[in-house]
Amino acid sequence: MLNNQDLSRCNTFGLPCVAQTLFRFEQVSQLPTLSAAIKEYAQHRVLGGGSNVITHPDLAGLTIHVANKGIRLLCEHDNFWLVEASAGEVWHDFVAYTLEQGWYGLENLALIPGTVGAAPVQNIGAYGLELEQRVHSVLAWNLLEGELYEFSAEECEFSYRDSMFKRAKPGTWLIIAVRFRLPRQWQPLLQYPDLRDHASLQHAPTAQAVFEAVCEVRRTKLPDPAQVGNAGSFFKNPVVQAEQYAVLRTQHPNVVAYAQADGRYKLAAGWLIDQAGWKGREAGAVAMHPRQALVMTNCGGAVLEDVLNLAQQIQNDVQQKFGVQLEQEPVLYA
Repeated sequence: MLNNQDLSRCNTFGLPCVAQTLFRFEQVSQLPTLSAAIKEYAQHRVLGGGSNVITHPDLAGLTIHVANKGIRLLCEHDNFWLVEASAGEVWHDFVAYTLEQGWYGLENLALIPGTVGAAPVQNIGAYGLELEQRVHSVLAWNLLEGELYEFSAEECEFSYRDSMFKRAKPGTWLIIAVRFRLPRQWQPLLQYPDLRDHASLQHAPTAQAVFEAVCEVRRTKLPDPAQVGNAGSFFKNPVVQAEQYAVLRTQHPNVVAYAQADGRYKLAAGWLIDQAGWKGREAGAVAMHPRQALVMTNCGGAVLEDVLNLAQQIQNDVQQKFGVQLEQEPVLYA
């Protein structure tokens, strides 16, 4: 246990943050001790790479920093590889490693910041692939019960940027590893225009080529958290009923949307924010990125209040202009 630990470098937005007590989780043998220790604190929370969180300046109670490592091939079937990665592995590095081993299927999710353990909580997704399409199961420790569980993909109750882990009472689950089912009969997913029209993917694209194209596209659109503080996409792409989409399409013929299997439409939150006049616009120590309106950035010295105030202004303006409510994607750690 470490007291009064500065976590300003452990959240990618770069907000000032001090944890009252920090527990660094590195191996399974620590879990019983951790569950026992939690009872001494009124509050506790789990922190991974800090890429999808907005932090309060003072985190009371116990903060658990996930830092366990390890990747292994559990088994090989005729149709798939079953690969396990520890929760503390850096997500992008894990994706790159799977390609090096010839285990294809995660390349569309390259360069997403964060850790493996955080990926199923948020059900990360990009360029036509959602994490739930590749998850076999999730190993999670119930911090309150002191018990280990394995949840199938179905039991994780995945939905758009959501899961049972995200909906559970904060501090209930510590994901320790994720198991992935990666297809041996690989097919590229290129339905998004950025990939479909990419010059390197026009003729028999390989998984490595898709990986490199995704990295290139993301780097041209999104700021590197190591250089410009940000928490990735700040708002979820709202999903609306077909009737509401029809009205929006009549009022705004250029609205960007994607048809969903259930008949609804996913609106591009970045387009809504841009049309509301916030792309590239500053508000004190924070701003919406000039190349990607969906990303809020730290211009230097930002504090939590700056972030929340700008988010509220954008939500109000989009609601007023389009009748659509934007939902914040990063989790608030208080």
